[in-house]
Amino acid sequence: MPLVAAVMALAMVACGSKSNNTNNDTNKEMYTLSFDELQATYMSEIACNAARGDQSKLGVAIRNGLRTGLTANQIKEALSQLYAYMGFPRSLNALGTLQKVLKEFDDNGEPYELGPEASPMPAGYDALKQGTEVQTKLSGQPFNYDFCPAEDYYLKAHLFGDIFARDVLTHADRELVTVSALSGLEGVMPQLQAHVRGALNMGVSEAQLAAIPEALKAAGLEAEALRCEAAIAAVKGQQRTVSPSAYPLGQPNDAYAKYFIGQSYLAVLDTVSGLCNVTFEPCCRNNWHIHHKAVQVLVCVSGRGWYQEWGKEPVELTPGTVVSVPAGTKHWHGAAADSWMQHLAYFTAQQPGFRNEWLEPVDDEQYNALVR
Repeated sequence: MPLVAAVMALAMVACGSKSNNTNNDTNKEMYTLSFDELQATYMSEIACNAARGDQSKLGVAIRNGLRTGLTANQIKEALSQLYAYMGFPRSLNALGTLQKVLKEFDDNGEPYELGPEASPMPAGYDALKQGTEVQTKLSGQPFNYDFCPAEDYYLKAHLFGDIFARDVLTHADRELVTVSALSGLEGVMPQLQAHVRGALNMGVSEAQLAAIPEALKAAGLEAEALRCEAAIAAVKGQQRTVSPSAYPLGQPNDAYAKYFIGQSYLAVLDTVSGLCNVTFEPCCRNNWHIHHKAVQVLVCVSGRGWYQEWGKEPVELTPGTVVSVPAGTKHWHGAAADSWMQHLAYFTAQQPGFRNEWLEPVDDEQYNALVR
């Protein structure tokens, strides 16, 4: 995790300005997105795929963004800013992809808008002063990282000063970019939540914020969308954590919903072997059940959950945990109360007469006693 992003967990968030004027309270217009709805969709895809390092999908998103009116300099500015959150290597790789796409457009004679460069800084511009004001606005209060004064200076003078003073993107634009990018990274939930709060502090509407995970879902970035939704939910006071994996979420598990408490999702990965990925929302679990004449294998790939056999202590499921459920064994499995959980599931050693027998629910009293 880039160091700048690590420090963001302590208090900070980012947002926007179209002007170098530091009198933010009298320039409310600087907090609005400059993108229309479709442009914002593609900017979210661009930022998320840049953070993921997926150059192929990034190229597609850049092409679509240019065709909807995003300027080359807006995209360049976003990918440059993101070095502070995803590191120089991925920022440089993403900028290289932008260069290739622009050359492709030039070679094919396809028009696009270059857009303006950043305006010169005004006379007497003070990066530290500007950055301190922006950082305070973003976090909702003054912040000083006394543990590491050098890092505190870099954050104020460089990230929130020099970078955020550039008027190619508004502060609101920059926050959309940052939330979208952090949604593409694992292990940065505190920073993602901080940026969600900052976006709201700086005037990004709840509807615009909610549009980010919707854009990611539409682009096939389901795990990233779940991560973003979890951060938004946490900021609203719905304390949930999510650790989605690269495996597809699939569809709501409606066919088996009557055997589950809470929402689950099912993605069939292979119809021949029956390999599936099952996703459980926090507190979701299936009923007690038995697989007759087959062994079920569960492989936890994301988040945290529980498996329990009748009469035995529960087993915690974390990524890499493998459970073989003996044939004829009464059991249940599901997510922890504070975390999503995903596991792969398949059957082996199937015998003639194989069937599932669904039994009573694991009610709240049982569940809460087990996962205290």
